[in-house]
Amino acid sequence: MSAPVLPFSRPAWLASPRVLRTEVLAGLVVGLALIPEAISFSVIAGVEPKVGLFAAATMAVTIAFVGGRPAMISAATGAVALVIAPVNREHGFGYLIATVILAGVFQIVLGALGVARLLRFVPRSVMVGFVNALAVLVFMGQLPELWHVPWPVYPLFAAGLALMVVFPKLTKAVPAPLVSVVVLTAVTIAAHIAVPTVGDKGALPSSLPVPGLPDVPLTFGTLATIAPYALAMALVGLMESLMTAKLVDDITDTRSGKTRESIGQGIANVVTGFLGGMGGCAMIGQTMINVKASGARTRLSTFLAGTFLLVLCLACGPLVSRIPMAALVAVMVLVSVGTFDWHSVRPRTLRRMPPGETIVMVVTVACVVATHNLAVGVVVGSVTAMVIFARRVAHLVGVRRTVETDGERVRYAVTGELFFASSNELVTRFSYQDDPDEVVIDLSTAHIWDASSVAALDAIETKYAQRGKRVTITGLNEGSAALHGRLAGRLG
Repeated sequence: MSAPVLPFSRPAWLASPRVLRTEVLAGLVVGLALIPEAISFSVIAGVEPKVGLFAAATMAVTIAFVGGRPAMISAATGAVALVIAPVNREHGFGYLIATVILAGVFQIVLGALGVARLLRFVPRSVMVGFVNALAVLVFMGQLPELWHVPWPVYPLFAAGLALMVVFPKLTKAVPAPLVSVVVLTAVTIAAHIAVPTVGDKGALPSSLPVPGLPDVPLTFGTLATIAPYALAMALVGLMESLMTAKLVDDITDTRSGKTRESIGQGIANVVTGFLGGMGGCAMIGQTMINVKASGARTRLSTFLAGTFLLVLCLACGPLVSRIPMAALVAVMVLVSVGTFDWHSVRPRTLRRMPPGETIVMVVTVACVVATHNLAVGVVVGSVTAMVIFARRVAHLVGVRRTVETDGERVRYAVTGELFFASSNELVTRFSYQDDPDEVVIDLSTAHIWDASSVAALDAIETKYAQRGKRVTITGLNEGSAALHGRLAGRLG
């Protein structure tokens, strides 16, 4: 008896020439657009341009196979560059590579533990603060390139901004940042304008990346040094990647594997680290070029973006090294302006938004800008949001006292959510001295969430018992009854 033949489903790009053409062109456009941004992120991280270019290429190629969101672009990013820049500045390049590899391991572990499911607990105001803080830090990172430089840098910088604003109104077939970089490079070469160039930052790659181990001592001291940065990079990379994946899900009306994407990001960072790259995560801007502007939908476009990037660097290295830094600074300034959520700071929006939401956003931005650590801002912002929410919900608990007609029994109707923030105040809402001997506490429209609430009810019963009065608790729903029955009288 012969074994059954399993059906083989060909990829969409292999089954349709039209889809193949779309994916190839999308990959080429993204690969071209990645060059100036990858170099700019290398500058932010304080490493040679080839480090960012290797990271962009290897991240894109690897995630095309192991990622959970087809057509999403992962490469070197500003968020990751900002996190790991202090490692390179304070400890050296070998420690940066070790940090990238350890961050990848953290991401694999966090992905396997289901960290993707925790994204739903990050409030929208924290996400807005995260994006705004990223924009502020990227902008601040460009200021040194505009300070104490030859005067031609300033007109070149202004011309680059103007080109990127005007060119998309003519056509969107070619990314405006790429056009700006090409035009300014041609002008500086043709006119022999002496300004800082990419080549001044370090040599571009002249060969394929070679696998190797980071040049660091394998000790617990090294681990203690890089672990905080690696964890921050892992968290920031996962947050940005999962947020981008959700955005692509909404645009394409498809679902992606968030757990697979989390693990895939880790694998890509480990591979990138061993190949000498600075690591990265999903890129919102390049993903939008690939998915929204170019219409790509498969993994082929992601793979080709990394491949084309590497080929262009190896074939055109001498030319790329002559790109003026003013052109890249203009690109990054425009990226920061486009990243910032201007709607969130409009006076009309601020008037309509609950004050707590605005406070959370401001706290997130302030923490990130002060620490230059996006993960710190997200954690502090989320904790602030939880505290504000707890205070708001705590004040929604109501207690209504009703004395029955015969005057021998009183009924307290409790409404709202009973938890640690609201239950402490609950004890003060009863008239222990004046109430009759029979007291009924009706919890039909309330819910008990934690041990603090059970302890508060125990305290209320104890206060009445000390005065010779009896308390009856009624109306408990199934969950509240189970928790109350398990803990009542056993909390000391």
